[in-house]
Amino acid sequence: MKDTTPCILIVDDEPLNIKLLDIVLKKNGYRTLSCTSGPAARALAAEHIPDLILLDVLMPGEDGYITCELLKQQSLTSEIPIIFISALTDTSSKVRGLEVGGVDFISKPFEKAEVLARVKVHLKLRFTYRALIEAQAQRLAQVQDAQQALLVLPAELPEAGFAVRFEPVLEAGGDFYDVLHVGGTTFDYVVADVSGHDLGTSYITSALKALLSQNCNLVTSPTESLTMINSVLCRILTGGTHITAGFARLNRERRTLTYVNAGHPAPVLLRSGGSAEIPQPSGDILGVFDSVWFEALELSVQPGDRLFMYTDGLIEGFGDKKMTREEGQARLKAVCEAHRNLPLAQAVNAIHETLAEPGAAREDDTILLGLEV
Repeated sequence: MKDTTPCILIVDDEPLNIKLLDIVLKKNGYRTLSCTSGPAARALAAEHIPDLILLDVLMPGEDGYITCELLKQQSLTSEIPIIFISALTDTSSKVRGLEVGGVDFISKPFEKAEVLARVKVHLKLRFTYRALIEAQAQRLAQVQDAQQALLVLPAELPEAGFAVRFEPVLEAGGDFYDVLHVGGTTFDYVVADVSGHDLGTSYITSALKALLSQNCNLVTSPTESLTMINSVLCRILTGGTHITAGFARLNRERRTLTYVNAGHPAPVLLRSGGSAEIPQPSGDILGVFDSVWFEALELSVQPGDRLFMYTDGLIEGFGDKKMTREEGQARLKAVCEAHRNLPLAQAVNAIHETLAEPGAAREDDTILLGLEV
């Protein structure tokens, strides 16, 4: 039987501090691991996946801030809550600890009652988060026989400034898109591709739409939303099924665009009066790994700039004219530039028709979604 006792990793270059914390935590029923350096902490965390880490800041070589940043960049350890314990007590040190991913900051010399109280709070939050994921997974597991949810149309959300062309191979395909108004002048745009090409994938797109509605909001970043969604998908996808997705958040008032990629083909960013770019942030696919990592690309945009998001069926070629992903992206980029002077809706249709080659046999769904700042 798996030991469910919470496990806490203690990291401090002073063995005496480790001994004191080890005694306090074990007396209160916790399991512990310990080490005296950042690299050792990262290795232990990746191997054992502790429920919480108590991390010293001032350590020789790799300090605690760097260790925390590196832990947050690895999919296996990115979700582990980290509490800093340090002799540094100034506000800037505490703020930096929170900025690099820590959840709390305890000052040395520490009081055992404070350590225990903070450990209990953050473990409770972690276990509540897990329970919420499980509850969502159980609810969504009941929609397996549902058909693909209705997709939002540009006329239904005109303030989002988007146009889309969706051509499923089957009546209910595995490609999916959604556009959500998350508050004020901020909108989320998602294009996703579910592995598989049969009607059985339709329930997954329904679940994905529900998950986006539940987890996309102004106080949750795109990376946080995808991380939460991935945790649920890992519990409802079976048989090697996975999802790739591109996620764009546009704040129209501030003219900022955040783009996160979950193993999906890179979008095309067409600057108004400028050249086209292909941003290439990295990120894990959804529904396979319990812990995932995504790179968030922050871009400044101007009125008239356009972002084109799509599924890989559009760039792979049709019939006998197969292409590599790089060849397909280069072709898409050129076609987007060639139709830059058309109104957005006309441009999306023209680009899709050019790439899809009417009359050619299609083996995959295709989506092309364009948004204009």
